[in-house]
Amino acid sequence: MSDTITVFEVGPRDGLQSLGVQVATATKIALIDALARAGLRKIEATSFVSPRWVPQMADAGDVMAGINRQQGVTYAALTPNERGLDLALAAGCDEIAIFASASEGFSHANLNCSIEESFARFAPVMQRSAEAGLPVRGYLSAVIACPYDGPTPPAQVHRWAERLLEIGCYEVSLGDTIGAGTPDTLGNVLKPLLHDIPADRLAGHFHDTNGLAGDLVVRALDLGLRTFDASVGGLGGCPYAPGAPGNIDTRKVLECAAALGFSHGVDLALLGDAEQIAMSIAAR
Repeated sequence: MSDTITVFEVGPRDGLQSLGVQVATATKIALIDALARAGLRKIEATSFVSPRWVPQMADAGDVMAGINRQQGVTYAALTPNERGLDLALAAGCDEIAIFASASEGFSHANLNCSIEESFARFAPVMQRSAEAGLPVRGYLSAVIACPYDGPTPPAQVHRWAERLLEIGCYEVSLGDTIGAGTPDTLGNVLKPLLHDIPADRLAGHFHDTNGLAGDLVVRALDLGLRTFDASVGGLGGCPYAPGAPGNIDTRKVLECAAALGFSHGVDLALLGDAEQIAMSIAAR
């Protein structure tokens, strides 16, 4: 099993979108470039969504056009539909992501449709992405608990994670959306999944709402996961717990892994440059 971890940096998209503030395009570009210089090799740079619903991402095309692309870095974007895919292709994104939920309540609240309906919407995106040779990553939210439905049965997580892989996603990011997870509840989700899905096709996306995200990283590493989503400087609070931490800090993931003997290839001194930009954004 690999002794190297991968951090999928989500700060420029998930982090900034969660903050709900407008950030200058030049600042977003500077943040992404700083992350690439630090050695992050997977960066979710933006999302191609309706500016009416997510005005923070209205400059997605300009961001992608302005970054100084580094060799070996994958620049990804969230694309909820074919229109988003068209824009992502035009912008030269290296991969895209789609977003599903493991709970019906969260799917209806966040996507305005049932889980099954969301997969019907994914079908043309997946087909056209395959034709274009564009890798697709799948997000699965509320894998521990849902703010509307309560605890999520592990069998539901299993069902929809497998479905995302079946339709063509190369990896499924398992999101503890409200930060409700503990090492035990995470284990209850991961153990049955890992009977049927290789660990290298799963990633952990943990929120630090209750201060346990680092413990979840350790538990996931113990069970074989090697990819983790994280946000530089912890950008992005938890939308269901105002004032609480949200996305786990990139540095915390790296430190948790390093303490257990895993390598990561990120220059922590250079990461500090990106953290300074993140802090300036968060202070607004």
